[in-house]
Amino acid sequence: MVYEKEEKNGRLLEGVTEIDYKDAELLRKFMTERGKILSRRYTGVTSKQQRQVKRAIRQARVMGLLR
Repeated sequence: MVYEKEEKNGRLLEGVTEIDYKDAELLRKFMTERGKILSRRYTGVTSKQQRQVKRAIRQARVMGLLR
């Protein structure tokens, strides 16, 4: 029995070439209303993209662009 793996593309990152901390509107899509970072399970991004998102959100918080 062969299982086919369903490919998940980061639908939230469609058309985005670089994840930047200055793009607060994009980063808010990866956060809850309370400001917590959503997991990969909900966002559907790869682990590398999730690390980039996490780093960008943390930078934006330090710069005061996000809460």
